Amino acid sequence: MTHEPWIAQLDAYLDGELKAGEMQELDRHLRECPACAAESLRRLQWKRTVHAGGQRYNADSRLRERVQKSISRGRSVSISWRWPAFAAVAAVALIMAGFGIVQQERRLVRKSQIMSELVDLHVATLASATPVDVVSTDRHTVKPWFAGRIPFTFNLPELQGSPFELVGGRVSYLEQSPGAELIFRVRKHQISAFIFQERAVLTDLSARADARSFHLESWKQRDLHYFVIGDASPDDLMALRNLLENAQ
Repeated sequence: MTHEPWIAQLDAYLDGELKAGEMQELDRHLRECPACAAESLRRLQWKRTVHAGGQRYNADSRLRERVQKSISRGRSVSISWRWPAFAAVAAVALIMAGFGIVQQERRLVRKSQIMSELVDLHVATLASATPVDVVSTDRHTVKPWFAGRIPFTFNLPELQGSPFELVGGRVSYLEQSPGAELIFRVRKHQISAFIFQERAVLTDLSARADARSFHLESWKQRDLHYFVIGDASPDDLMALRNLLENAQ
């Protein structure tokens, strides 16, 4: 089997720059190919992005003394036949551990990239002279506008009695996948609520996070991924999240 086509993609894979289908295909290959998994770990170490990469384990001096005494007593003969098997098991374990590190690091890179893209989209909306493509405070006007423009439907909450105002909406793109961006206002703060299909995200971002000077809430609901981002307080973002989660 030739490894060159796979190895040629490793740097882009580790940086989260491959397309979704290519990421999944290379994921499957790395699970089945110890040589490529080992090479991906080696390249990941080059990039110095593995948090534990600089840590070293120093054996306890008493353990070293016990090993030396065991060797001096001739025990090396009794265990020598086991060494090849032990070495093989250790090599497999190292490769699998390395693959786990690669996977974790790739998820972190992917998460950082998505958060950065969402911040950029939100900032672009704030700076735009025409921040929305459909202007309306009426959810019954905004929701139908997206029909035919994005490949899914969603529900909008009733905002009467809440501190939030719906400004309008626009189509946004994440990883070239179209989704909905809804603009809300609360106490002079503007909040973007993004809705994308889960396959456009391909990583777990269901959490509260901070990106630059913005707060972010994200969660999955059915086959959709929601993101609420803005400089309003975390409590305001959580309140808007609750409204969106319970929209009928």
